[in-house]
Amino acid sequence: MEDMRDKAVVVTGAGGGIGAALARAFAARGARVAVNDLDADRARTVAGEVGGVAVPGDASGIVPAAREALGGTIDVFCANAGIAPAGGPEAPEDAWEAAWDVNVMAHVRAARDLLPAWLERGRGRFVATVSAAGMLTMVGSAPYSVSKHAALAFAEWLSVTYRHRGIDVHAVCPQGVRTDMLASASTAGELVLQPTAIEPEDVAAAVLEAVDEGRFLVLPHPEVGRYAVARASDTDAWLGAMNHVQRKLETIQRDR
Repeated sequence: MEDMRDKAVVVTGAGGGIGAALARAFAARGARVAVNDLDADRARTVAGEVGGVAVPGDASGIVPAAREALGGTIDVFCANAGIAPAGGPEAPEDAWEAAWDVNVMAHVRAARDLLPAWLERGRGRFVATVSAAGMLTMVGSAPYSVSKHAALAFAEWLSVTYRHRGIDVHAVCPQGVRTDMLASASTAGELVLQPTAIEPEDVAAAVLEAVDEGRFLVLPHPEVGRYAVARASDTDAWLGAMNHVQRKLETIQRDR
């Protein structure tokens, strides 16, 4: 079991859902946790629960404030904040920009701020909440699917580039998780995600297991790995199967 006693951990989007579960899980192992969320009250509530510190605000650019709140260092950074605007190419430009900014660029900016100190001391851990959409896709939300693919690609790049220099990277790729995001996912969430939805605590447990094992991919839903293999080995068959889901979604929406 990875020793987390007195390690400095930052979790973004931790006012609820997966982020709050991660904050609790790391704190249970003895870590000092900085809880970030746009909602300052929710951040303070979770921080109070785990004996941590609240660092409210936009997840982008949070590293300097979190580092100061934790006493000058960060050992683990969980880039967990995310948004899932609905729609395809017709989605408003600002929805696409927001998805890219929160789901991808917040990770890039955090890495930019974290890496100099991590590389100097030869260790650091970056945990990216990607979602199964990053390995597969998600019907009903092109901005989410596209940006989560990019988030996975960035996490892979970090691992390829820095693992020999002591930087551990984990990509967390669950399907449905019982959070506010799932509750707001409308018909697509009901059809694709809710039938196999798990609790945020299950995701946090899978993350800590991957940390203990030094494993990049975190698959709280093991079937996601099988789907990814099917996607890679017979892409046309996989696309056809997903298109079947899309057509079923359209039928449900039309009949309501």
